[in-house]
Amino acid sequence: MLELIAQGSSHDCRWRRQLPDQVIEIGRFTDSYRVPWDSQISRRHVALSPEGDGVRVNKISAAANPVFFNGDESDSFWLKPGQHFVIGKTTFSLTADRAFVSLNVPNPISQRTFTHEFLQQIPYRDADRRIEVLNRIPEVISSASDIDELLIQMVNTLIAGIAASTTIGIVELPPNVPDRSRGQTDPVRVIHWDRRGLEGGDFQPSEKLIRQAVELDETTLHIWNQRQWAEADYTFDYENDWAFVCPIDGEATPGWGIYVTGSNLPSGSSLDTGSGEGELQDDVKFCELVGSTLKNLLLVKQLERQRSSLGAFFSPIVMEAISGRDPDEVLAPRRCDVSVLFCDLRGFTRKSEEMADNLLALLARVSDSLGIMTHRILEHGGVIGDFHGDSAMGFWGWPIDPASRSENASAAISAGLEIQRAVAEQFKANPSVENFQIGLGVASGEAVAGKIGTLDQVKVTAFGPVVNLASRLEGMSKWFGSCFLADRETVDEIDDLLINGARPLQRRLGRFIPLGLENTLDVFQIANAHSVDEQLLAGYAQALGAFESGDWSEALTVLDGLSAKDAAVRFLLAYMARFDNAAPAGFDGAIRMRTK
Repeated sequence: MLELIAQGSSHDCRWRRQLPDQVIEIGRFTDSYRVPWDSQISRRHVALSPEGDGVRVNKISAAANPVFFNGDESDSFWLKPGQHFVIGKTTFSLTADRAFVSLNVPNPISQRTFTHEFLQQIPYRDADRRIEVLNRIPEVISSASDIDELLIQMVNTLIAGIAASTTIGIVELPPNVPDRSRGQTDPVRVIHWDRRGLEGGDFQPSEKLIRQAVELDETTLHIWNQRQWAEADYTFDYENDWAFVCPIDGEATPGWGIYVTGSNLPSGSSLDTGSGEGELQDDVKFCELVGSTLKNLLLVKQLERQRSSLGAFFSPIVMEAISGRDPDEVLAPRRCDVSVLFCDLRGFTRKSEEMADNLLALLARVSDSLGIMTHRILEHGGVIGDFHGDSAMGFWGWPIDPASRSENASAAISAGLEIQRAVAEQFKANPSVENFQIGLGVASGEAVAGKIGTLDQVKVTAFGPVVNLASRLEGMSKWFGSCFLADRETVDEIDDLLINGARPLQRRLGRFIPLGLENTLDVFQIANAHSVDEQLLAGYAQALGAFESGDWSEALTVLDGLSAKDAAVRFLLAYMARFDNAAPAGFDGAIRMRTK
């Protein structure tokens, strides 16, 4: 893997980044490969594209200042590993140096571990220089656009603060991984590394040292005797005299450590004699301080990502209520009373076939509809439990307990009615998708609600018969003009609900046994009060009573006098027609649903 090193006039003005197998641009305002420190570099200055075992460098026409390659001005050239080019005060070097963990490492002549308590007690011998470097950290943090940039800048800070270092890397030893020397594959990963200046060569950290430091959770230092093994058959980087690893293991940095290696230890230095020890102790203390800062920063960023990801599921009201609490405790699955709402667009499959030549426009409209669904659920304090291509599910009653069951049901009903109205208006305004309808179903009862998966890939949902019932009600709604259906448990909790000063319509459609279920339940149609036709409602209630008592002749007489535009009237007439308009033997008043 090729890497590009940008080096400006100071250690702060530097990065080392892998080059992807695609074209990238370098400039002061490009994405990951930006060079903000050099005013002589244009917003977009050069483009690099893979070519053979190197890269092709092309100057962008809008760039002002020249690009120098091999001492000459050039607008296009092929760059191979080991070569560099210059723009302004910045040198760009291409390298194929590798980073791999080495087992073939000699035993150190001296080693020592440093406890956190010991390092806190010893004073710096050159405190002013260290403080000057540490003072730059706030600027490093604020300027880092992402975690990769933060790691680059923190490694640069360490290189600037540890003058004796030649190479510094951030490594990871995953927990509970067996020793590779026993035949397992390499468990240690080099997350990011860099060298001082533009020196070349592979980075070969010692697995033994990394494992010892991370497993002990103490900074560990090794010193080697170069004269004894410089000519031996070791693959390890024998140009260095010493290395130490500072563990920064934490929730956001599991098994992480900072690996620092250097040379030029005074001849004959040994921890046994104490020679050279003081300077290395200062370096270790400085590294632990920067490492602790990095660990805490990454933890904060992880929590920010978690909060951001949870924001896709929870309303701001819920997010505020659970902030500051242990996420594992708050999101743990538990039994609770919930109201569950399912929403589904009707006709998506058919319309996708009709609009095969303009699917992007169709998908845009579907995306808008899903946005309406999720926005209204969150707006009413609900949780987004799941959503698929053209449907969404929300629920109320978790993770914070409501004041009453009525609060759950009222919020679910209010959200469903707003979704129904908003989607209808959306499609009315766009005739190309006017054939879409929306079906909704809501049910209330006990469920188990909680988080599944990890916090970085969180999914919250509810499980239980009430969830299945809400889904079945939503499926049944297609038989009633894709309306809004609810169970009795929900309707019984919304006696006090007013929307625009009026109670919503609660029209009992009958007793049903939904497809896939065994028990009967009362099913109600929910609608805004303005859609109420008192004569139709009274007539349907009379017909339904006759139907359920087995007097289908009376039911037919009443239904024939009602509007054929009403989907519930049409459904009841069609159902009786399946039995030649006569109640079958043993009829108990319940309507058994079927697929057709």
